[in-house]
Amino acid sequence: MTYQEEYQLSISDPEKFWAPISQKLHWFKPPEKILDASNPPFYRWFKGGTTNICYNAVDRWALSESHADRPAYIYVNPVEDNLIMVSYKELYKLVNQIAGLLLHLGLKKGDRVIFYLPMSIEACAAALACTRIGLIHSIIFAGFSKESIAVRIDDAKPKLIICSDASKRAGKITPLKEIVDEAVEIAEYKVPKVLVVNFGIQSYDPVSGRDLDWKTELEKCPIKEVECEQLPSDHPSYILYTSGTTGRPKGALRDTGGYMVALYHSIFSLYGCHENSVYFATSDIGWVVGHSYTIYAPLIAGITSIVYDGTPLHGKYGEQNPGIWFETIAKVKADVVFSSPTAFRMLRKYPEEWITKHDLSCLKYLFLAGEPLDPPTYQWAKRVLGKVEIVDNYWQTETGWPVLCNPVGVDNIPIKPGSPTFPTWSWNLEVVNAEGNIVPPNEKGFLVAHPPTPPGFMMTVYGDDERFVKTYFKEIPGKEVYYTGDYAIKDEDGYYFVLGRADEVIKVAAHRLGTREIEELLNSHPAVAENMVIGIAHSVKGQVPLVLVVLKESFEWDEKMKQELIQTIREGIGPIATPKDVLRVSRLPKTRSGKVMRRIIKAIAEQQDLGDISTIEDRTAVEEIRNAIEKILEN
Repeated sequence: MTYQEEYQLSISDPEKFWAPISQKLHWFKPPEKILDASNPPFYRWFKGGTTNICYNAVDRWALSESHADRPAYIYVNPVEDNLIMVSYKELYKLVNQIAGLLLHLGLKKGDRVIFYLPMSIEACAAALACTRIGLIHSIIFAGFSKESIAVRIDDAKPKLIICSDASKRAGKITPLKEIVDEAVEIAEYKVPKVLVVNFGIQSYDPVSGRDLDWKTELEKCPIKEVECEQLPSDHPSYILYTSGTTGRPKGALRDTGGYMVALYHSIFSLYGCHENSVYFATSDIGWVVGHSYTIYAPLIAGITSIVYDGTPLHGKYGEQNPGIWFETIAKVKADVVFSSPTAFRMLRKYPEEWITKHDLSCLKYLFLAGEPLDPPTYQWAKRVLGKVEIVDNYWQTETGWPVLCNPVGVDNIPIKPGSPTFPTWSWNLEVVNAEGNIVPPNEKGFLVAHPPTPPGFMMTVYGDDERFVKTYFKEIPGKEVYYTGDYAIKDEDGYYFVLGRADEVIKVAAHRLGTREIEELLNSHPAVAENMVIGIAHSVKGQVPLVLVVLKESFEWDEKMKQELIQTIREGIGPIATPKDVLRVSRLPKTRSGKVMRRIIKAIAEQQDLGDISTIEDRTAVEEIRNAIEKILEN
């Protein structure tokens, strides 16, 4: 079938479309019903079936003569000049050992385990071990602050945290164990056990009665082999926290069967992989791309996944090397690479020879996602990489896999620069106005999806069904549609162009930051009366935060105060949230009812027409902010 034929079937009869795909995977008990739509918007896929992601990703290949010795993961650390191949057979042994240890420590099906680990084989294997025995993992990006971890501890209530002594990127050491200790200390929920993977980067003091050493515990654990738990299709596999428009992060809860089937289908049909493919996703495992396309999808498909522990700019001994990704691609013979527009905007700053000197004849596809792919970056990558197909795709933490993508494994569809092309299977998309009416072609509106949501989509917000419904299905009055929170345009040919966030979420280098999370943090500072955070354009990162702050009268504004507020953000959320600037203003523009008019400040920052400002209580606030923002835009 062509893409259009497949897509139409996936919309008109999703059960008929997904049933044969699900049969390509192993089920202990086949599904009784492909789609259970009895309780919208809580759609459940492959109801009544039992399966296991770990079995499909590890066992069925490790126990196969043709696959057992093939690389499952290839770990690459460019600074240490380290490359380690782990076969499916070796991974099977390690995953069984870890699963045995987790059981030995008293964990049982449904318990949560938080990871705070760098890119490593240990992290990937531990995730698989969790899914093997029905534990729910929650991987936190190794760079988030103690406060961010503490919030997640209190929400997930883990029986165990797995962390490492430290991580090292481009020569910079991050004391992960120390950060975990501080997070556990300030969290209300008390974590019973912390399992420490000691990479020998930094010494640490173990907490007596709580901390365990990874290597020691694995060696002495009597359980060396563990049967896969036969899990219902809707058993949760993981929680992945995503910043929202409110301060408290949302825990996207993923299922087992639907996620597994969607990933399997996507790796071949969207990403064009074949049985000997080597898949290199440059994302950290702390983000959704790392979950879906480093840890899981390549292995579910029986191919090789690259676990890259480094930066795009540093090679051997930490020396500058903006071609290191491409050196790695040539070395491991990767044919499919998944990265972000941010990274390639950054690489554009360096001479092309860093890239072109490498033999990239193995590379067939470069997929870019995380924020809109601007046409200049697309054209540059296309020119520098020659015959490599550059493919834009769009998705979210919530969706688990792409919503919009050119399905290169199915059809040869012409590319339009700046567009992630067409909807993927069972994503019934429209662009609508605030009333939910479809807008004409080439007119900006909100990107929404008609239910049912496809397999792989989040089950709910962990522990908060009401928030799930309110956040994602009640934004368009009277319409039960999934609200992506993004502006988009659909052109006359049906191509979608995603324009960016419609709510108060900032995308910094493909990472989502909630503006109110930053605002609430700053409001806790004794000098701050009120503040507002918006995202402004950045040539490399896509967006960065800009802070407007009103001080309490008893405090003086100076450079020291500004740096103190910046440091508050860096410590409270992480360096990723570092603002472009903190501007002191005397007041924020508000309506007479006291509501801050974000729209006005965004329009100033984007140098757009302010529109109707008749409801502003004090118009002098607008001029003050305009002058302040224009000064930093000039620099």
